[in-house]
Amino acid sequence: AGGGRMIDRLRKWYYNAAGFNKLGLMRDDTLHEDDDVKEALRRLPEHLYNERVFRIKRALDLSLKHQILPKDQWVKYEEDHHYLEPYLKEVIRERHEREAWNKK
Repeated sequence: AGGGRMIDRLRKWYYNAAGFNKLGLMRDDTLHEDDDVKEALRRLPEHLYNERVFRIKRALDLSLKHQILPKDQWVKYEEDHHYLEPYLKEVIRERHEREAWNKK
């Protein structure tokens, strides 16, 4: 159990050190947009997509101004839910299934 707590502390430290949360971004907002991610984004419900676009536009604006959000507005490690992950897993599963089917 002690090792688990240490790993969790390391994850939190790395999350904060990465800095994207200080711009109001979530982890899934920072994923490289390859074909799988683009398809997962296409499948997002409209409200999740709009929230993502808002966070990214705000982060770009802050970055251009060389500013960060006030600390009380930073995305906390515990609050960062991986909203894109279920859609991305489904897209990847479908791609693997297609690839396997095409090999036959």
